[in-house]
Amino acid sequence: AVDGNLSVVHQDNVQFDSELPEFGTQGGVHIHADSLTVTSPVLMWVKALDLILGKMKNAGFDFSRVKALSGSGQQHGSVYWRKGTNQVLRDLQPGKTLHELLKGGFAVSDSPVWMDSSTTEQCQYLETAVGGAQRVADITGSRAYERFTGNQIAKIYKAQPEKYEDTERISLVSSFAASLFLGSYAAIDYSDGSGMNLMDIFSKQWADSCLEATAPHLEERLGAPVHSSAVLGLLSPYHVTRYGFPEDCKVVAFTGDNPGSLAGMRLQEGDIAVSLGTSDTVFLWIKEPRPTVEGHIFCNPVDRSSYMALICYKNGSLTRERIRNKCAGGSWEVFSSVLRTTPTGNNGNIGIYFDAMEITPSAVGVHRFDKENTKVAGFSAQGEIRALVEGQFLAKRVHAEKLGYKIMLATGGASSNKDILQVLSDVFYAPVYTIDVANSACLGCGYRALQGDLINGIDWLSLPHYHKDEMVFPSPKSNVCTVAGLGSNHICCFKYTSCS
Repeated sequence: AVDGNLSVVHQDNVQFDSELPEFGTQGGVHIHADSLTVTSPVLMWVKALDLILGKMKNAGFDFSRVKALSGSGQQHGSVYWRKGTNQVLRDLQPGKTLHELLKGGFAVSDSPVWMDSSTTEQCQYLETAVGGAQRVADITGSRAYERFTGNQIAKIYKAQPEKYEDTERISLVSSFAASLFLGSYAAIDYSDGSGMNLMDIFSKQWADSCLEATAPHLEERLGAPVHSSAVLGLLSPYHVTRYGFPEDCKVVAFTGDNPGSLAGMRLQEGDIAVSLGTSDTVFLWIKEPRPTVEGHIFCNPVDRSSYMALICYKNGSLTRERIRNKCAGGSWEVFSSVLRTTPTGNNGNIGIYFDAMEITPSAVGVHRFDKENTKVAGFSAQGEIRALVEGQFLAKRVHAEKLGYKIMLATGGASSNKDILQVLSDVFYAPVYTIDVANSACLGCGYRALQGDLINGIDWLSLPHYHKDEMVFPSPKSNVCTVAGLGSNHICCFKYTSCS
């Protein structure tokens, strides 16, 4: 929760695995026997919302002061509402929890999520039907990807036609969450909608050729997309009565987690951000999109005339955690100490760690090479840790150089680790900034709620602007610059020519 000056006034969270153990997830997901199919229980997400609102109420959070809300959801996941559920949403009874009221509301109980890579057949069909991978990218901003929602819908239509027939509305995770607050089906926003292989990123309407190659009567199940700062309506009476929200609280369109991070990090044209989470992403704000078959172009969530370029890496924090457990006894402190004490460049040893099928490039497996470029079976524990982190960031630099970058900003769970950020700074040979709140996607929700509440289409750069007061320089210069005494209504601009 943020106030009108963009200051964070409340934070809370629910951990799926530990706080909702009845759903049996690991990392919030179920990985199926084929190792390609990855899903999450829809009711787990619903129950998590019940839990977090309950936590906030018990903590004394004053819901009556909330003027507007927005949100972000993991991109590419999809939710299939059973016929008749829109009426259930409109008639929610405040005396019961959402997960009690919506138990029978979903035609598909386990939602395919971003980690799923089981739709190769559907991707091939889409590209053939539309005119090739580049043509799909030219229209939708990305070639056909297994995790993208259109291909997941096509798989459900083919494999479970009765469930598709029983589906009244298909939501993204973001618009699904918005629907729970709105009390009716919420529209998909342009930014998250551009990660589906279904939307024309230039006209910002569903692309007929892609819809026809996916499933019948699909447009009516998706609804019309809206711009990302659109006010969808007022909050459901359910939340007004149950939690004490004001009746005039606005619901601003929800978006995806990566667009949410762009908002939360307050990027400007030419800035590049690296998000170090379950998946690692590199993204930046652009004006002139040039779609290719590598990476993605999404609609910008805060400026309707702009776009965001993004490359996603599936093997992020879970891979770092595996190496931490194997080589550092499960201790981040030991992991960080190794990064501080091992030489930059790792004595010429380099590693590629793809525990799961990677997105860019499409490959899997662990590959290690010594300074002679000879493949080896393993490194020392210390060498393994540095090889992992340097290898992950070298891959990101390869693609970032193609995109062009000026300033580096870091977010996500690993961005709180200064030693990991030092390697990032060294690999890119650029200063790395972080922001005050590690969860930039959630922070972006608050910013976008304010944007939607103040005025639709507000000039993003007219809002109070700030970066965190720390940056990491490339080695050996690792001094920290601090800016003190600036209020949130001041604009602070940095132009650096050296590390002095």
